[in-house]
Amino acid sequence: MKIFHILLLITAILNSNKGLAMENKIIIKLKYGDVEIELFHEDAPKHVDRVLKLAKEGKYDGVVFHRVIEGFMAQTGDIKFGNINDFNQRMVGTGSSELPDLKAEFNNIPHERGTVSMARSANPDSANSQFFICFKSAPHLDRQYTVFGKVISGMEFVDQIKKGEPGSGSVDKPDYIEKIEIK
Repeated sequence: MKIFHILLLITAILNSNKGLAMENKIIIKLKYGDVEIELFHEDAPKHVDRVLKLAKEGKYDGVVFHRVIEGFMAQTGDIKFGNINDFNQRMVGTGSSELPDLKAEFNNIPHERGTVSMARSANPDSANSQFFICFKSAPHLDRQYTVFGKVISGMEFVDQIKKGEPGSGSVDKPDYIEKIEIK
């Protein structure tokens, strides 16, 4: 009987580890195609947990890419003012979730093509729900913003996101996240 209980315990542990392993990627569904992102739990655990929580709640579904600068990055995640159904052009980019801001988890992962990093204000500990994807290397952001993931497939779809005004990156009639799935 003891062997049976040990086997049950081992099975439970293995199944719980499978659950954790299953949440190491997200899929951002765009009208152009799917963007698969590997998440860096070890390097930015609180930021990854935040994105997963908001994605599970559907908070990112329909949220626009409100700031897109050619050759630099595409920013999204303003779940307060940036939903395509009630898009507020004047306020988008200033909102976040109702959860408290996150303490920075700066790491040594470089900002290069496909890097996914949390957006923030001038306060290093102000990241909340907004994030950006780099179109190309941006070393001036290294250790200044929390990198929490990397595009591993579908970067060609990120490249197609509608670009904004030169300088500000403000986008008229922006593209948006159709849905984020957790893998």
